Amino acid sequence: MSDKKIILTGDRPTGKLHIGHYVGSLKNRVKLQNSGEFETFIMIADMQALTDNARDPEKIRHSLLQVALDYLAVGIDPAKSNILVQSQIPALTELTEFYLNLVTVSRLERNPTVKTEIKQKKFGQSVPAGFFTYPVSQAADITAFKATTVPVGEDQEPMLEQTREIVRSFNNIYGDILVEPEGYFPEEGQGRIPGLDGNAKMSKSLDNAIYLSDDADTIQKKVMSMYTDPTHIHVEDPGHIEGNTVFTYLDIFGEDTDKIADLKAQYQHGGLGDVKIKRYLNDVLQATLKPIRERRETFEKDPAGVYQILKDGSAQANVVANQTLTEVRNAIGVNYFD
Repeated sequence: MSDKKIILTGDRPTGKLHIGHYVGSLKNRVKLQNSGEFETFIMIADMQALTDNARDPEKIRHSLLQVALDYLAVGIDPAKSNILVQSQIPALTELTEFYLNLVTVSRLERNPTVKTEIKQKKFGQSVPAGFFTYPVSQAADITAFKATTVPVGEDQEPMLEQTREIVRSFNNIYGDILVEPEGYFPEEGQGRIPGLDGNAKMSKSLDNAIYLSDDADTIQKKVMSMYTDPTHIHVEDPGHIEGNTVFTYLDIFGEDTDKIADLKAQYQHGGLGDVKIKRYLNDVLQATLKPIRERRETFEKDPAGVYQILKDGSAQANVVANQTLTEVRNAIGVNYFD
């Protein structure tokens, strides 16, 4: 097998991307892309998004372009990264069908990530079969491109282990065809960031996010409404920085560590109001997001050009995925007429 390092990563197109996505994955993707160490495939996983949005396909169709714009805005470069659309790679569906035969229902039921998401989405007993089996579809995505490396959060490790199990089963039965991937975990401080309301999760459904496409006024309004320390009622009151969303964001986005340390000390001592630290955070976020927003607006003027990038990326991805599928079909022995 090749020693070439290949990355597969991506997002479900269910809405515009926010600063949580930027911190948790997008910023790191650009860094990995520019390192020159990897061949990079970035997938807009519309088929996976449909597993729990099948009755609202327009949401997926609209979000596809929005996600692509966000990718280009943060610096994902089509000349360095292959941006592809999952539904435009037919080989993935056939690989999924083959892999389903190597996984038991009870094993899928034990997947902790799936169990958590089923609970969060409140499916009850009405779990769509496509959603239930999406770890197998993810295995098809990863193995189709023979990805050696998959950037994941720690909560996604069970999904990656499911892929590794499928790879081992396949290779044990049919021969050494598939590549077993490794996880690439975010560095300390690059994980999930809280929502504006202090909720541990930033998401569109909770309406607690700052989006990469938000204009300057919207960002300012959102920052000024952020959750801080509910016990810090008067300016002179000593405040808490633990669990204070404003300071959490400053630690992530701020570059002047000395100033931030000084603000923390003042806040904890008393005499520093929430408005002042929010204004400073607003300045920090505006400086970070302005160039991203401006690049996004440039690409937004040429949607046909963005779709062409996706079409070209998908065409290139098809060549790779079809080669893997041919190897899989040959190994299984369903190449009857070759």
